[in-house]
Amino acid sequence: MKNPFLSDFNTLYNTIPFDKISIEHYLPAIEEGIKKGLLEIDAIVNNIDKPNFTNTIEALEKAGALIEVVSMTFSNLNLAETSKEMQALAKVLSPKLSDYANDIILNVELYKKIEVVYYTKDKLTLNAEQTMLLEKTYKGFVRNGSKLNDIQKETLRKIDKDLAQLSLSFSENVLAENNAFQLVITNPSDLSGLPEGIIEAAKITAFEKGKDNAWVFTLDYPSYGPFMTYSENRNLKEQMFKAYGSKAFKNNEYDNQNILKQMAVLRHDRALLLGYKSHADFVLEERMAESPSTVFSFLENLLDSALPFAKLELEELKEYIKINGGPADIKRWDIPYYSEKLKKEKFAIDDELLRPYFKLENVINGVFETSKKLYGLSFVQRSDIPIYHKDVISYEVKNEKGEFLAILYADFFPRSGKRQGAWMTSFVNQKTENGVNIRPHISIVCNFTKPIDSKPSLLTFNEVTTLFHEFGHALHGICANGQYGSLTGTSVYWDFVELPSQILENWCYEKECLDLFAKHYQTGETIPADYIKKIVSSSNFQSGLLTIRQVGLAMLDMAWHSENPKEIESVKDFEINATSKSDLLPSVSETCTSCSFSHIFPGGYSSGYYSYKWAEVIDADAFEAFKEKGIFDNVVAKSFYENILSKGGSEHPTILYKRFRGRNADPKALLRRSDLLPVK
Repeated sequence: MKNPFLSDFNTLYNTIPFDKISIEHYLPAIEEGIKKGLLEIDAIVNNIDKPNFTNTIEALEKAGALIEVVSMTFSNLNLAETSKEMQALAKVLSPKLSDYANDIILNVELYKKIEVVYYTKDKLTLNAEQTMLLEKTYKGFVRNGSKLNDIQKETLRKIDKDLAQLSLSFSENVLAENNAFQLVITNPSDLSGLPEGIIEAAKITAFEKGKDNAWVFTLDYPSYGPFMTYSENRNLKEQMFKAYGSKAFKNNEYDNQNILKQMAVLRHDRALLLGYKSHADFVLEERMAESPSTVFSFLENLLDSALPFAKLELEELKEYIKINGGPADIKRWDIPYYSEKLKKEKFAIDDELLRPYFKLENVINGVFETSKKLYGLSFVQRSDIPIYHKDVISYEVKNEKGEFLAILYADFFPRSGKRQGAWMTSFVNQKTENGVNIRPHISIVCNFTKPIDSKPSLLTFNEVTTLFHEFGHALHGICANGQYGSLTGTSVYWDFVELPSQILENWCYEKECLDLFAKHYQTGETIPADYIKKIVSSSNFQSGLLTIRQVGLAMLDMAWHSENPKEIESVKDFEINATSKSDLLPSVSETCTSCSFSHIFPGGYSSGYYSYKWAEVIDADAFEAFKEKGIFDNVVAKSFYENILSKGGSEHPTILYKRFRGRNADPKALLRRSDLLPVK
């Protein structure tokens, strides 16, 4: 069979021909991509002309086109639609890709040419984007070992290979543990408190798993979350909580304790080898925060602001539990259930009241309409674009002039081959080559509540904000309009990448936006204005507790990556110590967040989890600009599009944000929005 990667795709907009790709195509395509990529590097190195921006920096940027498309396709599907065969292949491909990257970054002659161009930059006539590409290229080589001696380079190669393999193992273990657990209920009385739709979904899951006369709950969040929130069976909630929190922390074949310790040590050793004090110092050099001390100061300030509120919120919850005959000794698995009851009592609102107004298809249309009103975008579903799973929907995106802008893939429901959570990624990055604007192919992947026999997919309000969040990332990719693929879309400083995603969540709280799509799935009735007021008034419910939870996770990340991890013996003890300032309840001995903390170990958020809160400050400030003029104000939206969404990483984010806002972000904007400013 002809390898689809090694010939023209002949598909609409050159989309990936998923329907023609088989697992046996990846390895030969990767090997051919590596071969072609290294020949392109040789051509740069062997060019007898004096190194300049075009024949060195731009040529390097263009090299490796085949390896890029194959590796992006494989890595995306290994997250969204994996299998035992793909996981085995990943272990074969990983060292090859690691070697390929290091063959380029550690190429002495290539680095010398880059250095020549870099040190003559003052004599070059470059625009802002070209200057950024030159800076990023030079720093990328220096920061990843170009100045090391041969022995050190070999050490670096081994570290990178080992890290790549450990990262794969970490992810596979978490997925295996997630898929292995199921809570099988056979006694109907154990379903007490659960909404009808959740019970019906559990019945369908049981049928799919071959269980007769039973209900099955899993650790997929659309199953786990509602069970913890509504079940009246405290013992079963304890069982679920411990199963969820103990993933890859059971001293079995899927245990991640040694893996994550090895990863932390290797990252630390790598940083030392490159001349940095820690992995955090290495990472943060290329972030807005710039240093660990800035991040710790930022987190401490947030903690100082939120902790008094969090303590009051916890005391309020304990008192509510006491008054309502709940357990005297409150445990972590009690929190979701009683918090939801307290919220409903205070605000007369809960997820089940709102679900009927958030049919998935309506929410999708709502985020599309929001994008149209803000940026003039339109989305047309296509059936002639290949997809990688039957659940995936593909869209053609056009701008306000009707011109093709992007391809969007949407993948919404849980399945055994998909990682938990929600994310945005791309199969093709936007770039300009030979005067042609190559438009991006973007994907959003979520794990939402599945439709059942009696109901369509009805989202919780949290799932609505998740969809808007990931769609904000997608807009960052869709609207990209730059010269170089490595600088477009979401290729920005990591603590700036969450701005487009988090700002879009704000529209979910606005009546003008909700009226576009929040309609009862049976009656078509628009969501009552009173419900919207309740959504807004309850939006800061337990915001102190939520804030210290996020701060605690960020501190855990920084602890793993800003200290010397070689002396760490107990992962659990280390975690308890790292989060002690933000934990208001005793740790549960059977659970350990680090062992399934995919964001910071296999994911790209190591020394960067703080960026969610960092970007919240910026997004709160940015949304105030919309609120001042109107949430669909064309002038503000145009400025955000032109200065943020379309610019990617072409300039420093501080410059881009100032161009949009006219000033730096006000740090108090987040505290204002979260009602965490101290009362005078």
